[in-house]
This record gives sequence, C-alpha cells and structure tokens, in this order.
Amino acid sequence: MRHARIFTSPIRQFAAWVLALAAMLVLAGPAAAQTTMPGEAKFGDANIAVELHTEGQPAEGKEWLLALHFTPKGPEWHGYWSNPGDAGAGMRLTLDLPPDWEVGEARYPVPEQLLISGLMNHVYQGPYTVLVPVTPGPSVKGFAGTLKAHVEYLACTDQICVPQDALLEAKPGGDFARWRAGVAPLLDARATFAISGKTLRVAIPLPEGMALGKPHVFVANEKLVAHAAPQVFRRKGDVLIAEIPLDEYGSGKAEAVSGILAFGDKDAGGFAFKAALGDVPAGGEVVSDPKQTPVAPWWTLVFGALVGGLLLNIMPCVFPILSLKAIALARAGESEAKARSEGLAYTAGVVLACIGLGALLLALRAAGEQVGWAFQLQQPGVVVALLVLAAAITANFAGLFELPSFSVSMGGEKAGAFATGLLAAFVATPCTGPFMAAALGAALLLPVPQALALFGLLGFGLALPFLLLGFVPPLRKMLPKPGAWMDRFRRLMAIPMALTALALLWLTVQLGGRGFGIVALVLAFGVLLGLFVVGKLQRGGKMAWPAFALVAAPFLAFALIALPNVYEAKGAEAKASLLASEPFSRDALAQARASGKPVFLYFTADWCVTCKVNEATSIERESTKAAFEKAGVKVLVGDWTVRDEAITTFLTEQGAAGVPLYLWYAPGSDKPEQLPQVLTPDLLAQKASAGG
Repeated sequence: MRHARIFTSPIRQFAAWVLALAAMLVLAGPAAAQTTMPGEAKFGDANIAVELHTEGQPAEGKEWLLALHFTPKGPEWHGYWSNPGDAGAGMRLTLDLPPDWEVGEARYPVPEQLLISGLMNHVYQGPYTVLVPVTPGPSVKGFAGTLKAHVEYLACTDQICVPQDALLEAKPGGDFARWRAGVAPLLDARATFAISGKTLRVAIPLPEGMALGKPHVFVANEKLVAHAAPQVFRRKGDVLIAEIPLDEYGSGKAEAVSGILAFGDKDAGGFAFKAALGDVPAGGEVVSDPKQTPVAPWWTLVFGALVGGLLLNIMPCVFPILSLKAIALARAGESEAKARSEGLAYTAGVVLACIGLGALLLALRAAGEQVGWAFQLQQPGVVVALLVLAAAITANFAGLFELPSFSVSMGGEKAGAFATGLLAAFVATPCTGPFMAAALGAALLLPVPQALALFGLLGFGLALPFLLLGFVPPLRKMLPKPGAWMDRFRRLMAIPMALTALALLWLTVQLGGRGFGIVALVLAFGVLLGLFVVGKLQRGGKMAWPAFALVAAPFLAFALIALPNVYEAKGAEAKASLLASEPFSRDALAQARASGKPVFLYFTADWCVTCKVNEATSIERESTKAAFEKAGVKVLVGDWTVRDEAITTFLTEQGAAGVPLYLWYAPGSDKPEQLPQVLTPDLLAQKASAGG
C-alpha cells in the first residue's frame, strides 16, 4: 500500500483537482462500447503509452482475448482501475467490431491504494495490462483480420492529471501467458453480500488455511462504499467476511456487488469476485482491523492499568471527590480492625464500579454503539443524578442534616466506605491519565475476560492508597488522631463538594440547555428538602422515609415531566478560543494536513477536568497563540461533551478510549505524534517553534 502524499502547495493542489475534474468529464462514459470511431486522437498517449494486442485468430462463439498494455513514461505517472475511487476516471474503450460480436467485462490486475489529501484512489503504478474478452458472431467468417480501437483514459501524478487517448490498430500476439497471470482470477464460488445499517458486509468463499497478508476489498460498484474508510475482516471457517462502511452520500443500495480482494501490496495478488444478495454469517474471528492499534504486551497493560489508577488519585478530574477520601483517611486511624474493613469495603466499591462500567461499555460496543470511556457523563440523565447526589453530599458535609445510612463521610460503616468507593470510581474515571490510555485503549480490543481484568486493575490502583492505610499500621500512624477537628474538617470539605455540584450544574446546562439546568436544580432542591425533613424527624437512628417521599415526590414528578420537554440537544460547535480553531472532521483534518503546515488536533469535553486544566494552563495562552500564528499551525478541536460517533471512531483508531487526546501532525508526516495527556505550559509553543 502506498503511503499518503500531501501537497506542499494549496494552489498546486487546487489546480490538480480542477484538471482531474475536467479530465473526468471528458472521459465520462461506459468502460467499453461499440460506437463510431473518431477520426483522430484528441490528447495522445505521451504520458502513459498504450498498445493493443490480440491472441490468435477469432472463431465463432469462442472467447478471443484482447490486451491493452499500458506503459507510463516515468514512475511518477499512474493509471486507474475501473472504479477509480474518490477521484480519477476509469478507462473508456471503443472497438470497431461487427454488431453481432459481444464484448465481455474487462479483467484488471489487482490495483493499489493511493491516498492523497484524504481521497482514496485505485491506481496502477508501472506497466499494467487489461484483458478484454470478445466473443465473435457468425460474421467472423468475413472478418478482414484487422481490429481498430479507440481508448480514453486518465494519466495522473500526485500533483496533476491529464486526459489521454489513442487510436489503435491491434498487433497479433504478445505475452498473453504473463498478462493472464497478472489479472485477478475470478473465484469459482459466488460470494454473498448484505447491507447492515451503514455497512456493506461481503462473505467471500476462501479456504481457511489460505494466508491473507493485509487484505483489502476494491469494490467495483461506484458510489457504494467509503473507499478511504478502514475495512474489518473476519474469518468463519472457509468464509472471509469483509465489513466496509458505506458512502454517506451514496444510495446505500445494490442489486449485485463485484470487486477484487487484494492480499496486500500489488505483488501480493488477489481474486476477483461477484457477490449476490444473500446471507452473510455473523461473528467470526477478527483477522484484520486497521482501526485497531497493535496491543502492547500484557505485562505493560497490567502495569499501565494499575499505575494509571494509582496516579488518578492526584489527577485534576479526581479533585472534586478528594473531600470524601480525606475524611475516610482520617477515620481509618481509629482502630486496626476498622481500618482494614473499611479499606476492603472501599476497594470493593471502587473495583466493582470500574468493572461494571467496563462491562457496560463493552456490551454497548458489542451491540454496535460507538461509545468510549466516560460515556456515562455524555448522558444528561446521569449528569442530573450526579448533580442531585453531589448537592446532597454537600448539604450533609455542611451539617444541614445527619442521616446514619447516608454514610459517605462520618458514619463509620462498611456500607458507607463501599458507597464512597462506588461514587469515587464513577466520578473519578471520566478523564484518562498517564499510563491509563494504553491500557484502556487495549481493553476495547482484547477478549472480554482480559478487558474486564484491566478495568478491575484500574480500580484496584485507584483504591490502593486506602487499602495500604488499612493494612500498613505505620502509614496510619502518620494520620492525625480522630477528634473534634474532624467535624470542622468535614464542614470545610463541603466547599469542594459544592464546587463539584456547581460544575455538574454547568455541565447540565451545556448538555441540555438553560431550562434543563433549571429543572434539574429544582429537582435537587426537592431532594435536599426531603432529606432535611427526614433528618429532623428521625428518632433513635430510624429514618422517616415516608416523610421524604411525601416532600420529594412532587418535585420528582415535576422533573420527570419537565426534563424531557425542556431538553435542547447541543450540537458540535466551536467555542470561543484564543487560537484560530475549527471543529474536527475527517475532511477538515485532510484539508489542514494538505496545507503543508503543522496541525494540532485535540479532543476535549466539558466534563473532563484534566482537559479544562490543560486548556487553561497550556492551550489558551498568549504564548501558544503567538507561536502558532508564527508557524502557521492549523488547530482542530473535537468536542466530545455529547456523544459523537465520528469522534468515538477516531479515538478508537488512535488507540484511545477517552479524552483528553492531543495529536501533532508535522508537515508531510504519515502518522501523528501523540502528546502527553498532562501538558506542560510551554510544550505547544516549543513544538510550533521547532517547526513540528
């Protein structure tokens, strides 16, 4: 496969595509026809010369092979397959034949992929030969033995395209044995295809033991599939199943599908196939998925999950729950038995929450949903629930009510430690930190048991400080002894929890609009009022829950009715920024890379605290702006606050399970450099000053 080449000049790029479009209009027409021959060639074949050869003598009712042999004048020139891909034009052939002769479908060699500025081309580089079968009719008896043809085609380099044509007189003979071996042979067994959602699925009969190399399906049907999109291959016995995304601008329908299955580069070979509408087996073992990055060794994934969870304790996105953990840390010094039991309970809550979130994530992806890590915070209902919970914890910390079973802070029960662990994992894991990214990205590719093990190790790392405090007495001795100060400390910790509640209220507005946020705030007030009443009415540790239901029920009913009606879905839109940025899309990325300037692409979300800290300290800076303007850096932003399948797919292709993700494309590079998830203040300015 040829690597992408990027134009160094936008003017040259524009000129190239204008010429290509003009050439395509000139050559528009069928691949083979029997019409009136022109008097002379219009363009000539100076860039890719062509010759016409015939094999033997024609006989009535028997296949007679013609060969069009193309020879580029230099390695920079290439021709096109019958379906040229996203740009270019296929060959158009006119043969001077009697009307009772039949021209069959042209047979092509396996083409190559050439990606230019995000456009996939199906090309031939170097000499190539197209075979055209002809079946003579009864008039062959009067055939004079001279065959004439007119062929029109396109000759291109990576920077320019020119139409070519030639008037040809057939030459008897030629290297037909080599030319036959060069075209893709047609599979004897018929393939089947089905269109499922936005994907074309093709089942190609192929022996299970046959080596595949790097398979790729070239689909002959034009405007059916997205040629540049990654293709997934699965094997189920003697059937190879190809999954190819459809062209979003196409009809998405086909009565039959044909093409060529290639096994890699042009010398790796392949087979032509014809597929009829039919059943395509489900499942199968994945044998090739370019969207998936190579999985690192298991021990490195274990290390990444464990250390990543441990470091998550000091990441900015975890700070809002440090109040919960700080109080539990202080309480752990009361007795050894209590410290151990609470450490185990807290660890169980964290690990169970991480495994549960991971299992739900894997299940949704297996069902075809494009979701990633922290998907729960992309759901407005979940954020409303977290807002209510954060408000309740804030009020509890502030001493507005005391509920024994609401023991996330001072209750001293194992159930409270377990609940704290559940909440800690649920709120603390939206952002990925150092070491975490590779482990979580791999978890989306591995078998389910291994993936769940990584999610569990992530939770174990997050809970490890608590666990060590429970089982290592010298560490507990470093904590201050329990006393009256703990009550003051708890009230002080109401401040960061209140800030967390405010942040969740802001996020609620971002997800569903101002009216949605107001209704969520009314719901939170109703719940707090109910809890306050319960706290006043409780006697002997028994809670008056009927009173809570009586007070909170009207607010809950109001919210259930109002929230869906006032919800306003937010689309991806550029937010105010110091940098001259634009929203991410694959087309925008291709255009930015084609400019020949460095490209900085980053993915963020309003609920990702790490993202916001990086933006405040490293991205939205005057020094970064000045360095970017001087170097001409193109900036693209992918906002993942609300669910976006295109962004999720791109993140998966980069081996990332969540945000933040920072990518730097140096001019002319094929692959981006993935920057650290915690940016230093001057990193981006230094990258721009160094020229990428």
